[in-house]
Amino acid sequence: MSRKILASADSTGQHRTIVIVGNLKELQDLDALMWSFSKTDFLPHAWLDHDAAQETPIVFVSDVNQLKDSSIPHCDVLIYLKNEAPPQLDTLLARFPRWVEVVTTQENERLAGRERYKSYREIGHELHHFDQAKGS
Repeated sequence: MSRKILASADSTGQHRTIVIVGNLKELQDLDALMWSFSKTDFLPHAWLDHDAAQETPIVFVSDVNQLKDSSIPHCDVLIYLKNEAPPQLDTLLARFPRWVEVVTTQENERLAGRERYKSYREIGHELHHFDQAKGS
């Protein structure tokens, strides 16, 4: 995931809290990447179990079930990087009005993304599709 995607999640210019849910390895790579931005582009972030998670605008979560027991105030944007659909989807969608997913062109990820898309649509969530490959 690039800095551009993170910036687009905060495209209104208002302070937003962002939770990124993904596999541990992906999140570790993203954590390292976020520390490598220039000093002026640094994006403050922390892992859910870190003391700073309450105050930092971006929180990493490797297990979405941790959110239901968490006291973090984050509730603006959820960036979901996993292939499998999350449990208690309707509860998560109610907490996070803006939900972002990144689906690559790899066949297994595309198929999983389509299944999640159907699940979101079936529970009545308003969906917007942006194909980055086509520049839309």
